[in-house]
Amino acid sequence: MSGAHPSTTLAGLFAALADPTRLRLLNLMAGREVCVCYFVEILRQGQPKISRHLAYLRKAGLVEARREGKWMHYRISPPADAGTNAILAAVLASLGKDKRMQADVARLDRACCAPQKLVALEGAPRPASLATMRES
Repeated sequence: MSGAHPSTTLAGLFAALADPTRLRLLNLMAGREVCVCYFVEILRQGQPKISRHLAYLRKAGLVEARREGKWMHYRISPPADAGTNAILAAVLASLGKDKRMQADVARLDRACCAPQKLVALEGAPRPASLATMRES
């Protein structure tokens, strides 16, 4: 996976940010890579709906995916354009202050610390911090 996505446009960014579910997904990916199974559990929505939103974010150039066995992992791909990247960073910072978004992250953190409590996630890889991934 490369660092910055070259084709993210300002209009594409705003279109991608115009949906509450996509904002929640981006918030959960802020600073880490997350397996799709965690999104489904945390957001309590069906796989097709989550997959559709992740595909939209990928097409907009905001998210990258990688496969590890049967698991798909997603992380934010920063836009190459400095202005677009600054807008995305400001949105992510704002989302981090929102109570509902904080609750989502808390649920993700709890799920990652105790995946055995979530039967659907049994055997799923835990989300990795991007800093940890870069050290590997």
